[in-house]
Amino acid sequence: MSRNGQTRVLAPPSGPTAMVFGLGTLPAGYWFDEHEHEQHQIAWAAQGVLTVETPGGHWVLPPTRALWIPGGTVHRTGTLEGAIMHGIFLTPDRSPVHYPDPVMLRVDRLLHELFLHLTATTTTDAQRERTEAVVFDLLDPVEVIPIGARTPEEPRTRRVAELLRADPADQRTLAELADAVATSPRTLARGFLAETGITFGQWRTQLRLAASLPLLASGLPVARIAARVGYSTPSAYVAAFHREVGVSPARYFTR
Repeated sequence: MSRNGQTRVLAPPSGPTAMVFGLGTLPAGYWFDEHEHEQHQIAWAAQGVLTVETPGGHWVLPPTRALWIPGGTVHRTGTLEGAIMHGIFLTPDRSPVHYPDPVMLRVDRLLHELFLHLTATTTTDAQRERTEAVVFDLLDPVEVIPIGARTPEEPRTRRVAELLRADPADQRTLAELADAVATSPRTLARGFLAETGITFGQWRTQLRLAASLPLLASGLPVARIAARVGYSTPSAYVAAFHREVGVSPARYFTR
């Protein structure tokens, strides 16, 4: 997580061209600790679904999406069901593309194959340089509203957040959750508002929608997703999703 109260800074070694690739198979439930990179990063999974959490949002990435993470952005990356992750690191002063904030990118079939080509050990430096130029031309941001709920730090408020993260379908009321952590409902409500900037009800909605995204990306039917994240009916889940995000769940990954 951090050492001596500071976020770990990771700096993959530079290569002969602008990009350096890391490749790894992540088992189900695996998470990297919170960290940042000196380089920009493009997080992408050739198989499976990645989740990236940044201070500004919760990003879910099927193979048709990647995330640009600017250098110096604190984040953590993981997967619910397992994934083959490609970490693409870009030296800032050698990259012709710069996004100041995390940006979701569209990965079409051509970009998918180019990423795989760059990862191959048989790719020469000259081939890599030509391929990278095409990749930079193909980077295509996708406008989406990031979904997610900041975790509060006050111990009792954080404990409630952890309980709900472990089980988004938990139906306990604010009063019942307050009792579980030996505090009052009013104190708990004030804690969520003060530390996250939104009410407990809004925070819970964001948590449930964020929990639904990896399931949505993996193709699980909406009816099953709704039940797993705490909605009594599929229509209630779809309505909440549309109200918060502006599109239906079915359109979130196809825009």
